[in-house]
Amino acid sequence: MTPDEQGRLQAYTAEIAKILYRNTPPEALESLETIEGHLRKQWIEIVGPEVAFFLSKKEREQKKDVPEP
Repeated sequence: MTPDEQGRLQAYTAEIAKILYRNTPPEALESLETIEGHLRKQWIEIVGPEVAFFLSKKEREQKKDVPEP
């Protein structure tokens, strides 16, 4: 990963964290355990599927560009 990509990733991660924080109920911010649990829930339900969909789409595109033997 280039330094530029690392910087962009850090900026995007900070923005994602702000969005997730704004959409977290106050009771989920009471301890590290509840924060982790709610973050894990948001990852499983929202973030993870989006990342997985993006990666699977990229894989399909790459396979389409490779000629079959």
